Amino acid sequence: MIDQRPQYGEFATPEEQRRLAGLPPLDAVINTPAEPVQVAAPDAAPAKPRRWDRIVTIALLAYGLVNVVTAGMSYLDLPTVMNESMNMLGVPGEFTNFEQGKLWGMIAAVLLVIGWVITAWLSVRRLRKGKLTWWLPIVGAAVTMLVVGVCITVPMMGDPAFISYIEGMSG
Repeated sequence: MIDQRPQYGEFATPEEQRRLAGLPPLDAVINTPAEPVQVAAPDAAPAKPRRWDRIVTIALLAYGLVNVVTAGMSYLDLPTVMNESMNMLGVPGEFTNFEQGKLWGMIAAVLLVIGWVITAWLSVRRLRKGKLTWWLPIVGAAVTMLVVGVCITVPMMGDPAFISYIEGMSG
């Protein structure tokens, strides 16, 4: 036995369906223009490149590379640099902490190169994305020199002549 009766709303027109649902007739619906939707720029799209930023960033990285090469070479012979520094400061005596000087000089030179490489890598990434980058080589140099400064301070604070000079200044 097959049910031949129509299902609810099967033969009803759209107007009858709206009237039975309690909605206004189609003619009464006011067509209001939709507000234009503003599409946000995708995050992956690079910003407008700044030519001056690229030039300044590359110049700072080049200057940093020259400093890394010259300072790194002098750190490899840190006992000589410490002797010269102690003479300039007026510290009587000579730098005698040679073993620590050589070790920490090598560590300082390696950290100097690593710091520059990381700074250059981050700078290139930001330049490719079109982000403002001139400040990154400056911050990278400051952070690297802070770490390298600690490495150079270790052998200097272990030198008897320098420690006696410091003790003589304080009292």
